[in-house]
Amino acid sequence: MEKLFYSIGEVAAILDEPVSLVRFWSNSFPELVKPERNAKLNRRYTAADIETLKQIHFLVKEKGMTLDGASRQLRADRKPVDSKVKALEVLREIRKSLEAVKNSL
Repeated sequence: MEKLFYSIGEVAAILDEPVSLVRFWSNSFPELVKPERNAKLNRRYTAADIETLKQIHFLVKEKGMTLDGASRQLRADRKPVDSKVKALEVLREIRKSLEAVKNSL
């Protein structure tokens, strides 16, 4: 079962990036990533926020785009970016499975 909210540490672990970078991206893309705050004012991210952060990660880290370019790309059309991000996730899972099979031999 999927959680409703994720802490910034959990999001950082999902993206395999430091917490400070997740916080920076949240502040840099306020129109796209809108984490809620709990009573302690900690950021709480939804699954939609995480998907957006994955798209930002893909555009900035994989494609080498600037933050401004990534913002324009995501505002213009997110579907191509989303499909590429999902394809990369599937391929990474396949690679992990194959490495596990290789290691068990």
